[in-house]
Amino acid sequence: MSSSPWYIVGLDNGGNANNATVLDSSGRFLVPGMAESPSHVREGPRAALQALTAALDQVLELTDVPRSAVAGIGLDTPGPASADGVISSRGSTNFVHPEWRGFDIRTALEDKLQLPVVYSNDANAAALYAHHTYFGPEAMRRSSVSAIVGTGLGGGVVESGQVVRGASGMAGELGHVGLPPDGLLDDGQPSPVCNCGNVCDIESIASLTAIERNLLPHWLTRFTEHPLAKEPLPYAAKALRSYAEQDDPLALAIFEQQAKALGRLFTMASNFTDPHAYFLGGGVVAAGARFRNWLLERVREHTVLRVEQQRAAVFALVPDLDMAGARGAAIAARDALRRVDPMSG
Repeated sequence: MSSSPWYIVGLDNGGNANNATVLDSSGRFLVPGMAESPSHVREGPRAALQALTAALDQVLELTDVPRSAVAGIGLDTPGPASADGVISSRGSTNFVHPEWRGFDIRTALEDKLQLPVVYSNDANAAALYAHHTYFGPEAMRRSSVSAIVGTGLGGGVVESGQVVRGASGMAGELGHVGLPPDGLLDDGQPSPVCNCGNVCDIESIASLTAIERNLLPHWLTRFTEHPLAKEPLPYAAKALRSYAEQDDPLALAIFEQQAKALGRLFTMASNFTDPHAYFLGGGVVAAGARFRNWLLERVREHTVLRVEQQRAAVFALVPDLDMAGARGAAIAARDALRRVDPMSG
């Protein structure tokens, strides 16, 4: 990075699409909306790396930025992966091709592009973007905890403006924090099981997978005449949010249970990190304003804070949901490269 104008490209890698953005040296994002292209991750690393290269070229053309002015790349992918971008040896939901197991995607992309690449977990990237967007110039003096509710439950812990990664890169895996079931589960409700094997962790309740596997099968026994009782569970789970937007009792009961779980998570965070902000993001809040505000308020009400903490902390939604991953990855790369070259400003 030099005193001349420079740019960081953020690449958000997903199961179906890559999304890209460009961050300039003044801190301005040059892409106002989505800049998507196919990710080809299911075809294996070679096809996916070529697709990431194409995403880079596409967004540079869109913003009229020469590749020679790019100082680095921020890359985010879904987990599980190490802090340095080595995909889990067990694979993951998106990285199903056998060649992904143990694959070092960060180094491979860096070698291909001949540019520095900084890796982030996608939930960490979204958490970082929420933090910097909300706090602005005060971001480096603030802390936050984010819960990103999607197919699973991702999260991020930000302290002094930087993501807490941990010794092995697994910090902020909030989905696998265990919860006491008392007062959380309905009478007669079976103990929910997570994909990871844990019983009654956050992800086993607050995720799309949890709705399909754990929550809907139980709550449909309470609402036997509900239209979703006739639908396959995968379809019903995805349709549930639209019912909640219409104040459907079954849907609200399920999302109320998710809000209780998230509130308990944030209560734990309040006693562990005492953050300035609690952010809620992910597909669950990609809904109408009335429902997402209702859900955030229910999470807030289920979070038990001391009076002093209530005065100091805020609850907010992750902004610019579709762009949060790519933008957070770009911020993470900018900050990492500045630490290497502090003279770059």
